[in-house]
Amino acid sequence: MRRIGLCLTSVLFLATSVSAQSYFEEEPILYGKRPTTDRVTQLQKQITEGKVKLKYDSKHGYLPAVLKALEISPSSQILVFSKTSFQLRRISPRAPRAIYFNDDTYVGSVLGGDVLEISVQDPNQGAVFFTIENYKSDKPRFDVQNYECTSCHASSMTKGIPGHVVRSVYTAPDGQPILRAGTFITEDSSPFKERWGGWYVTGTHGKQRHMGNVFSPSRDRPYELNRDHGANLKSLESKFNVDRYLTPHSDIVALLVIEHQILIQNLITKANFQTRRAIWDQQIIDEALNRPADTYSAATLRRIDHAIKPLLQAMLGVKSIGWKDPVKGTSNFTKEFSQKGIKDRKGRSLRDLDLKTRLFKYRLSPWIYSEAFDALPEPIHERFYQNLWLILTTENSEEPYNHFDKGEKKAILEILLETKKDLPGYWRNGGNTATF
Repeated sequence: MRRIGLCLTSVLFLATSVSAQSYFEEEPILYGKRPTTDRVTQLQKQITEGKVKLKYDSKHGYLPAVLKALEISPSSQILVFSKTSFQLRRISPRAPRAIYFNDDTYVGSVLGGDVLEISVQDPNQGAVFFTIENYKSDKPRFDVQNYECTSCHASSMTKGIPGHVVRSVYTAPDGQPILRAGTFITEDSSPFKERWGGWYVTGTHGKQRHMGNVFSPSRDRPYELNRDHGANLKSLESKFNVDRYLTPHSDIVALLVIEHQILIQNLITKANFQTRRAIWDQQIIDEALNRPADTYSAATLRRIDHAIKPLLQAMLGVKSIGWKDPVKGTSNFTKEFSQKGIKDRKGRSLRDLDLKTRLFKYRLSPWIYSEAFDALPEPIHERFYQNLWLILTTENSEEPYNHFDKGEKKAILEILLETKKDLPGYWRNGGNTATF
């Protein structure tokens, strides 16, 4: 079997221990064994039943058809020029790898590549990995590649669960990552100066500087990047032949969104797995001691709270770094992303972007609407909403939730009350509740 993986990272590490991986392969998770309900699995079923046919394109193979079927806009295109994929021999600064994404699905494409790489966030199982051969076929199909991909995509870099990670690397002029120089995991907390090494970036960002669009002069001098040379690029035409791609962009706003999205998705999966494990362990103890299984023990609740805290903080942007100068992309991504938001009667949405001093105008992640969040075990929803309610309704919140002003809290609360249908009853009647 071909060894593959959708590596949204800027570098691959084989960092998963057998014991760590077996954690989610065993009960109660049974990763790779339980049926999945993700977008790609559903599409494959439609293809098998003859309800959907993928059209082969002479220039791009199945890429345009796959994106259309998965409801992924070409405007989401971001480009990686570092040789950090299993198809690394086909990747270079003159032939970067393209990644396209929506709220739960990622598609990777390499010029002349044998396969398209697909990853999708399953509501209960985390990231699930597929490939589809990019040759014309009477019966194209998505093949599951979980075992091969989790060798990279289930490590400490993905928070120990099947997920993704965006990394920034020092890159030589030929595209080879200079790993001995160190790398950076890119999340909301990452400063601009550490982002996007090995990536192309189109868009403006003022005086702020990043690692994108440029190379280290040599392997002996990896840190001597000319960040000014790679700053505020609006076009990549001088870098490579952009006509070979679906769009000429590697939009800075798309990069910012995918980094936030991956962080939240990984934390949702981790909270899901940890809570299911805590409940499973208690059930075993209850059965052994012949205790009624009607309440959660204090130890189980502590484990659940421990799983929730990182997710709550990330969804509220506790560690997010603000910006000194406005950011502006070059494609239609910003407009298309915001238009998908569920709006309240005032036209506000959690997908409204700020881009002046931060990513989102209202600092509660729009992935609170995601299927993966909705699929979290009920104890998580109960205690997550309890704490979120208190944060939004307490006039002077304590650290680390004191970065909101009264107006932003009020706006988030009003948006949620009009757009999130599964909120507990006390949200609507103003009842009190407890916190961690």
